[in-house]
Amino acid sequence: MQSPLRTERLLVRDWAVSDAEAALRIYGAEEVAHWLTPAMHRVGDLDAMRAVLQAWEESQHNLVVPSGRWAIERLEDGRVVGGLVIRMLPPYEEDLEIGWQLSPDAWGNGYATEAGIALARWAFRQGADELFAVARPNNHRAAATARRMGMEWVGETSKYYDMRLNVYRIRPSDLPDASRA
Repeated sequence: MQSPLRTERLLVRDWAVSDAEAALRIYGAEEVAHWLTPAMHRVGDLDAMRAVLQAWEESQHNLVVPSGRWAIERLEDGRVVGGLVIRMLPPYEEDLEIGWQLSPDAWGNGYATEAGIALARWAFRQGADELFAVARPNNHRAAATARRMGMEWVGETSKYYDMRLNVYRIRPSDLPDASRA
């Protein structure tokens, strides 16, 4: 993404190694890690988080647009409250996944929905036809966020990550206020 995405309350921007402490509050939290797919595991400490962020930072410019990983920063205080990802889903790398993770102390404020809609709009402007979100069957928060974003449930599958997951899909016309998509 050439420039950050700005919403009413948030900035979606590239990760930096200097975000390690905030990122660890997200990716080091057991409440978050419990729901992650096998593509991402709980990060154990600050040094490991710095290494992960450095890898994300270095690979970002080599990814095919709209793929990438971004931080969600709250405008009012500059605090990183979450992360977003768009990546190819395994095993065939045909479907684009959109995903979100928030620090547990930021849950319940609508940040994932707000940032996810902004990122989906951007991805569609880059040529994506549809985006998928996958969630473990009991991840009610992820399912609710997907629905608030305008995503529709399309079923369960074991196609991705060799585990049973609920699948949600969004197309440009599904976005809230689709006239701006």
